[in-house]
Amino acid sequence: MDPDSPWEENPDTNHVPEAEWTKITSEFTNAGYREGIIAGKEAFLQAGFDAGFADVGVPLGRELGHLRGVAAAIRAQILSTQSAESVDLEEIRSISSGLSSIQFTDIAPRDLEAEQHAKEHLDADDPAIIENSDSGSEKAPQERPAEDMAKLKERLASLSTKLGL
Repeated sequence: MDPDSPWEENPDTNHVPEAEWTKITSEFTNAGYREGIIAGKEAFLQAGFDAGFADVGVPLGRELGHLRGVAAAIRAQILSTQSAESVDLEEIRSISSGLSSIQFTDIAPRDLEAEQHAKEHLDADDPAIIENSDSGSEKAPQERPAEDMAKLKERLASLSTKLGL
């Protein structure tokens, strides 16, 4: 064997452990970073949910539930005092039907910040995102059920007053 041949040299014994150490350090750093990001997102998501629930969900849900309860009580009152063909019974059935068709998602205000965030992070070529983000001069679809709810509330109050309740 030729002692000057580059093929017969022993590899640097410090190079392999150093490369492994660098790789392991990088993997743990990346894993720690990912875990930190996930923990941060979860903390902010929970705080956002709590705020939205208290500020939006509970008041809207309480109001809609109250209106449905009042409508059920008026319907029971009408059934016990009037004939099954009365105009008042048809009116309360119409109001009850309208209230039961309203979903929370229909009356909750749009979360524009969340929509903007989604647009930034999702595929901008997705037609559903582009379609939902076009606001134009038309009313948002969520506004119609809210207006319907206000009209149903007025009709319920009018019927209640008419019946002396």
